[in-house]
Amino acid sequence: MNGIPKEVVDYIKELERKIELLTEMLGVKQKKEFGQSSEKSRYIFKDGEEAQSGPDAPNIFNEAEKFADENEPGNIIIERHERKPKRTKEELAKTLPVEKIVLGLPIEGQNCNICESGLKEIGKGLVRREVNIIPAKAYIAEIYQVNYSCPACEEETDESNIVKTPVPEPVIKRGLASASSVAHVIYQKYVNSVPFYRQEKDWENHGVEISRATLANWVIYVAMKWFLPLYLYMKAIMLGSPIINADETVVQVLKEEGKTPQSESRMWVYCTGNTKDPAIVLYEYQPSRAGEHAKNFLKGFSGFLVCDAYAGYNKVEGVTLCGCWAHQRRYYEEAMHKGSKAATGIEFCNKLFELEREFEGLPFEERQKKRNGLSKPVLEAYYSWLETVKPLEGSKLAKAVNYSRNQAPQLKAFLLDGRIEISNNRAENKIRPFVVARKNFLFFDTPKGAKSGAICFSIIETAKANGLNPYKYLLYLLTNLPTYIKSGNTEAFDQFLPWSDEVKAYCKNQA
Repeated sequence: MNGIPKEVVDYIKELERKIELLTEMLGVKQKKEFGQSSEKSRYIFKDGEEAQSGPDAPNIFNEAEKFADENEPGNIIIERHERKPKRTKEELAKTLPVEKIVLGLPIEGQNCNICESGLKEIGKGLVRREVNIIPAKAYIAEIYQVNYSCPACEEETDESNIVKTPVPEPVIKRGLASASSVAHVIYQKYVNSVPFYRQEKDWENHGVEISRATLANWVIYVAMKWFLPLYLYMKAIMLGSPIINADETVVQVLKEEGKTPQSESRMWVYCTGNTKDPAIVLYEYQPSRAGEHAKNFLKGFSGFLVCDAYAGYNKVEGVTLCGCWAHQRRYYEEAMHKGSKAATGIEFCNKLFELEREFEGLPFEERQKKRNGLSKPVLEAYYSWLETVKPLEGSKLAKAVNYSRNQAPQLKAFLLDGRIEISNNRAENKIRPFVVARKNFLFFDTPKGAKSGAICFSIIETAKANGLNPYKYLLYLLTNLPTYIKSGNTEAFDQFLPWSDEVKAYCKNQA
C-alpha cells in the first residue's frame, strides 16, 4: 500500500477486523439458531467442509481408518449406538410388594349353567399384573403416655413409684407437625420442586387448612434446629477429603438487608470428588459471589479444588486449583462456525475426554500413569498448536484461546493425581437440582429461608448420592434426631450419616 496514507491503511485494517468479527458473529448466531444445542457435538466445520466431531471422529489423531468412504460426496456418517432393552413388567415390579386379588364367583352364582349343580373350584390362573398406588392421606395421631405404679413400693412405704413410658421428642413443640408431615413438605419442595403455595392447596384437598407461611416455618425450624448439626458434621468430614468440586449459581432473596428484591445472591455447592470415600454434597447460601465465601467455607481444606475459572477461588488458601476441560470445550463450541479454527480445539478436548473414558475403572495410581503416558503428549501438542493461533481480538475464538492460556496450570493439574477429574461436571450436576427447583419456586423470601433451603438440599442430595431414598432419610432423621440432640448428643452423628449401616438398612432406595 505504498503511497496510501497511514490513516487510510489503519482505517482499512480496522474495517477488515470488524468484517471478520461480524462474520464470526453471524456464523455463531446461525449455529446457535439452527444447530444442535447439545454439547455432544456430532459435526464440526473444518477448512470449510463438514467433518464429524466426537471421540470416533477423523481428526488430527489419525483415526480416519474407522470410517469408510469418508470423502465420498453426500455421505453422512452416523455414530453407532445401542439401544437399551426395554424393561419387562417383572423387572419394573420386582421391588414392590404383591397383593393377590382373586376374582371368584359369588355364592349365588356358583351353579352350573347347564344342570344347575354346584360348582367346584379346580384352580386359578394369573390374568394380568397392575401397579396400584394409594394417594397420601392426612390424619391426627393422638399420642398417649402410659403411667405405671409399683404396688409393692406403695404398700411398704406408702408412696407410689410412678414410671412413665419414654416419649420421643416432637419435631416441633406445641405444634401439629409430625416427622412424616414435615418430611413430606421438604420432599415436595426440594425433590419434586413443588412451591409452598401449591402445597398449601394440596393440604387443603386433604381436608387440612395450613398456610404456606406455616409450611415455611416448619422447614426453617427443623433445618436450623435438627439438620444444621448434622450438616456441620458432614462439612468437617468433607474438609478432610483430598478432592472437592465447587460451583455456584444465582438465587433471588426478596428481603435481604441493604439489597433490593431484584438483586442477585448466590447458592454455592461443594461436593467430594472422585474418591473411594462416601459422597457428600453441601450447599451454602451467601448474599454475593465474593471469593471470601469460598475461602471461609473451605477453611482447613488442603487438597485439590476442582472448579471453573472464576477468580474468586484464587482466595482459597492452601489448595491446588484444578481446571475444567468441559468449560474449555464449551468455549470452543461457542466459537464454532464454518471454517473456524475452533474445530481443532474441539478435537483436542474430545481426545482428552476419550482417553478418560478409556481410563475409567482403573486404579487411581494406574490412571495417573496412563495420563502421563497418553494424555500429557496430547496436552503438549495442544499448547504447541495454541501458539500458532492468532485469534481476532474480541472474538469468541479469542475467548477460548485466552481461557487456555490463562488457565494452563489449572488445566494441566489433573496429571498430578489419578483421582482428579478433568471436568467440573460433578459439581455442575449437583447444582442442577437446585436450578430445576428454582424455576418453580423462583425465589426465597428471607435469608433464613435461603439458608434452611441450602441445608435441606444438602441433606437430600447427599442421601441421593449415597443411593438412599430421600424421603425415607428425611423421615428417619426427623424421627430420631430430635430425641438424640435433646439428650445432649451434639458432637458425634456417625449413626445418622447416609452411609451408616443403620441408615442404609432403613433408607436404601429400592428402585
